[in-house]
Amino acid sequence: MEKLKGVAIGAGHFSRFHCEAWTRIPEVEITALCNRNEERAQPLMEEHGIARHYTDYREMVEKEKPDFVDIITPPETHREMCAFAGERGVHVICQKPLAPSFQEATAIVEAARAARIRFMVHENWRFQPWYRQIRRLLDAQAVGEKLHSLAFRMRMGDGWGQDAYLARHPHFRGYPRLLVYETGVHFIDTFRYLAGRVERVYARLRRLNPVIAGEDCGILVFDFSSGAVGLLDANRYNEPNPPNPRYTFGELLVEGNRGSLRLYGDGRITVQPLGEDEREYAYPHEDRNFGGDCCFTTQRHFVDRMLDRSPFETSGEEYLQTLAVQEAVYESAATGVPVAPRRVGR
Repeated sequence: MEKLKGVAIGAGHFSRFHCEAWTRIPEVEITALCNRNEERAQPLMEEHGIARHYTDYREMVEKEKPDFVDIITPPETHREMCAFAGERGVHVICQKPLAPSFQEATAIVEAARAARIRFMVHENWRFQPWYRQIRRLLDAQAVGEKLHSLAFRMRMGDGWGQDAYLARHPHFRGYPRLLVYETGVHFIDTFRYLAGRVERVYARLRRLNPVIAGEDCGILVFDFSSGAVGLLDANRYNEPNPPNPRYTFGELLVEGNRGSLRLYGDGRITVQPLGEDEREYAYPHEDRNFGGDCCFTTQRHFVDRMLDRSPFETSGEEYLQTLAVQEAVYESAATGVPVAPRRVGR
C-alpha cells in the first residue's frame, strides 16, 4: 500500500509526542522535519527515523511535495504556514491554539476551505481514552437518558513562583490570555463533545501569579442546549496530588437522572447508579506518549478520515464552534454577565 507522505514543522516540547505517534501509524511516512535550529531537531529525527531536515518550511514543502503537513509551532505562525500549504494543495493538521485571535482562526479555516484542502485541528483532549469511554457510557444511558451536569476540577501547580512555566513553556509567561486560551479550550471542546451545544457561558477569571501576563485561574459555568450545566474549576497555580497530574489533568464528575460517572486522576472510571454503590468500570488506557496516548488516537483519526474521506471531528469549521465559546468566556469575564457564543457557519 502506498503511504501518505507527511512532513512536520516544529521541534519544540510537544513535537516529540507527534513524531513518536506517527511512527506507529503504518499508513504514514514522515520524510522531513523543519526547525530553525538543526541541533535541536537532530535528536528528534534520529529517534523517530526522519531522514531530512530543513530550516525553511517553504523549501521543505516545495521539495518534499508531501500529502500533508503537521504544524507543531506557536499559534502566531499558523496562518502563514497553513496558507502556504493550502496554495500548494497540501492537507494540514495543525496544533492548537489555532491562532492568537478568533478573527485569525476564522481566516485560516476560510483559506483552507477556499484551497479545497483537508484541514484538522490537533485538538487531542476529546481523544483521550477516558472521554471516548465516557461518551460511550453516556450514549448507552449508563447514568440515564437525561444529563444533569459535568464538573471538572483541574490543578496543575506549574505556574507559581518567579520561574513559572519555564521548564516546559517559558512563552506562557507572556501570553495576554493564558488559562482558557492555552488549556481551558481543551475542556471547552471536550464538554461540547460530551454534552453538546453550549448556549451560554459565565466566567470568572483571575491572575494568581503576578509575574505572568494572563489569567491562570478560572471558574467557568456552561449552559447546554439539553438543559445540562457544566462547571470547570481550574488553575495552574495551586498544586495537585496525583502521582502524574498530567495524565488526566484532574477529576470529572458526570451526573444524570439515574446516577453518576466519575473520572479519577489515575484514569479510573466509576459508575454509581442511584441507590447503589460506586463500582469501577474497566476499560483500556495506558500512560503512554501523552494523555493516555491521545496524540496517537488523534493522528490515527486524521489518517482514517483522510483515507475514507469522511469529516474530521475537529475540522476547522467544527473547531470554530469551540473557539466561539472561548471568546464568550473572555467576554463574560470582562463584562461580568453570562454571554451566548456567536453562531458560526450553522
